[in-house]
Amino acid sequence: MYDRAARISRYLEQSDWAGWQRVPLASDASARRYERLLRGDASVILMDAPPENAEDTRPFARLAHWLESVGLCPPKVLAHAPELGVMVLSDLGTEDFSHWLLRHPHDTPQLYRAAIDVLAHLHDQTIDLTLPQLTPQVAGDMVSITGEFYAKTDVIDLTQEVIRHFQTLAPHPDTLALRDVHAENLIWRPDQTGLARVGLLDFQDAFFAPAGYDLASLLRDVRRDIDAGLVENMTEYFMHVTGMGPAFRPQLACLGAQRNLRILGVFARLAQTRSKPHYIDLIPRVWENLMRDLAHPALARLRSATLDCLPAPDAALLERLRR
Repeated sequence: MYDRAARISRYLEQSDWAGWQRVPLASDASARRYERLLRGDASVILMDAPPENAEDTRPFARLAHWLESVGLCPPKVLAHAPELGVMVLSDLGTEDFSHWLLRHPHDTPQLYRAAIDVLAHLHDQTIDLTLPQLTPQVAGDMVSITGEFYAKTDVIDLTQEVIRHFQTLAPHPDTLALRDVHAENLIWRPDQTGLARVGLLDFQDAFFAPAGYDLASLLRDVRRDIDAGLVENMTEYFMHVTGMGPAFRPQLACLGAQRNLRILGVFARLAQTRSKPHYIDLIPRVWENLMRDLAHPALARLRSATLDCLPAPDAALLERLRR
C-alpha cells in the first residue's frame, strides 16, 4: 500500500534536515501541503505536492530560479525530488501582508507600493521560459467552470462575451503573470531593502497574460477589503512607473472581471468537491469586486451577459453552494 507520509519521512531522514521539528502550516486552495521545519533559530519550508494529484513541482522550481535571477525574492530551492513531489525551500518569513497589516494598518500604502514595484519590475522583464498564454479563447474557456459549479447552467453566452471583450480590450498575452498575487502570498520583510522586502509565494501556475493581470489580482483581493482610494492610487502608480496609457484602464477592468468570474466557479467547486465550504464565505466579496470592474463603460455588454447568466449570491444560493 502506498504510504506517502512514510516516504516523505524517509526522504527527510536522509537529508540535511533529519530530526528537525515539523510544524504543519495552513493549507490553501490547492492540493499542496506545507510544513515549517525547525531546529533552534533555523527554519525551512517543506512543500508536499503529490504527483498522484496531478501536482508538478518542476514549474515552481523553474520560476523560482528565474525570479531570483532577475532580482526578485522567491524562496530558494534547497532540495528537490520531483518524482516524489517534494521540495525544501528557504523560509522567507512568517509575516505575510495580511497578517502584518492586521497589526500595522498604517503601513498599508507602504506595503502595496512595494508590491507594485515588484509587479512593475516583472513588467519590464523578458522571459525565455515556455509558459501557457491567456489568449482571448483561453480567457473565455476559463470561465466555463462557473457555469458548472456556481450557476449550474450553460454559460456559453457569457464565455463568448469574455472572448469578445478580450479580443477588443486585452488581446495581447505578452507579460509574465504570477497569477495569484494577493496579500496572503506576499511576505513582508521589513529588515530588507528594495525589491527584497517582498517575498513571493505560489507562482507555479504562472502564465503570459495581458499587462495588469497581477495588478488586478492584488487590488481585487477576494480575501480582504481594500480601500477604493488605495486602489486608485496604486493603479495610477503602476501606470506611471510602467508608462501605461489610457487604454490600460479598460484592459485592467476586463482582466479583473474575467478573473473573478472564474473565481466564483473555483470557490464553488472547492466547497462541492473538496469539502472546503469556507470558500463560500468569500463569494460575496468576489461578486462585489466583479461588479466594480463590470461598471466600466467598456464592459457594458459583459455586465449584461453576467447578470443574464449568473445569479447574485444571496443567502439561499450561498447555502445551496455549501452542500
